[in-house]
Amino acid sequence: MTKRVLVIFGTRPEAIKLFPVVRALAVRPGLTVRTCVTAQHRGLLDQVLAIADLVPDIDLDLMEPGQSLDRLTARLLVGLGEVMDAERPDLVVVQGDTATAMAGALAAYYRRVTVAHVEAGLRSGDIYHPWPEEVNRRIVAPIAELHFAPTETAAAALRRENIDPATIHVTGNTVIDALLWTQGRIAADPALAGGLDGIAARFAGQRLVLVTTHRRENFGEGMAAIARAIGRIADRPDVAVVFPMHPNPEVVRAMDAVLGTRANVARIAPLDYPHFVRALALCDIVLTDSGGVQEEAPALGKPVLVMRETTERPEGVAAGTARLVGTDEDRIVSEIFTLLGDSDAYAAMARAHNPFGDGQAAARIAEIVAHVATG
Repeated sequence: MTKRVLVIFGTRPEAIKLFPVVRALAVRPGLTVRTCVTAQHRGLLDQVLAIADLVPDIDLDLMEPGQSLDRLTARLLVGLGEVMDAERPDLVVVQGDTATAMAGALAAYYRRVTVAHVEAGLRSGDIYHPWPEEVNRRIVAPIAELHFAPTETAAAALRRENIDPATIHVTGNTVIDALLWTQGRIAADPALAGGLDGIAARFAGQRLVLVTTHRRENFGEGMAAIARAIGRIADRPDVAVVFPMHPNPEVVRAMDAVLGTRANVARIAPLDYPHFVRALALCDIVLTDSGGVQEEAPALGKPVLVMRETTERPEGVAAGTARLVGTDEDRIVSEIFTLLGDSDAYAAMARAHNPFGDGQAAARIAEIVAHVATG
């Protein structure tokens, strides 16, 4: 008798990190794999589904403009509960630290369904940084019965919280699987990421800084300081900034107020995943407040400056691939200029060991899930 596995996700990062898992589970004998998306990020999610050639079995389409976290969480919990009542899964897979992951784990717990948590054990130690993700993932931990920790550091964090060590498995991070798979697709068909040809030509001969920013805890003065720092970086004639703009109005307003239409800043629409992978390959330095980018950039040898006060990915900082710079305008500019002007400092970060995986995480996860689900 086959066992039913329900994979739940709703945001672009979840889709990137779970499509390799869905693919790996689909070829395991004894499993029927179903996917449910909440569309917590509608447009950004759909971009990943398209490149991964993944058509969800259930699409709750719960995104609403300006939706509060409590309303979103309530709708997720009810909607996912109804899906589980209809699907009757034997095991539910969630990923990371989103409201979708937290509500999915809770809905499964209410039905006594086994929960597997991909990217388990990340901890910043501060419940407001990142917010609300730090609490979301802490809620999932005591519910899950399978914990797929990307690194030994993450596994150790779970053990400190008295999670049964027998349920913790160090697998690597599935984002490296997705990155390497997408690189292969681009190599076979360069047109998949050809939309950046104009950017590459426009800034030929200039050092490229790739910027991503969207964190809620940076809204307000933090985002304004980031905008001012970007402007100062772009004042250098030998530097250009490539900035895929997150659609959140808080981000757009802050950047509009400071950056205007600077010639050396390419404010472009959010990139689909192949184009983002190519942007990583083209750039010299990454400036971000994202979580996943801290894992992806080191795999391509790109130094990462993280615009946060804390990170749940300390492995990158320890390895030397990433550095915390916060949202202090002067600090951001100083650190960027150091890397641009000091080849030894740049090389030390660019050549540091990537601690986040070897591209085989999804296969390891699928093997363990199949073993547990089928007994």
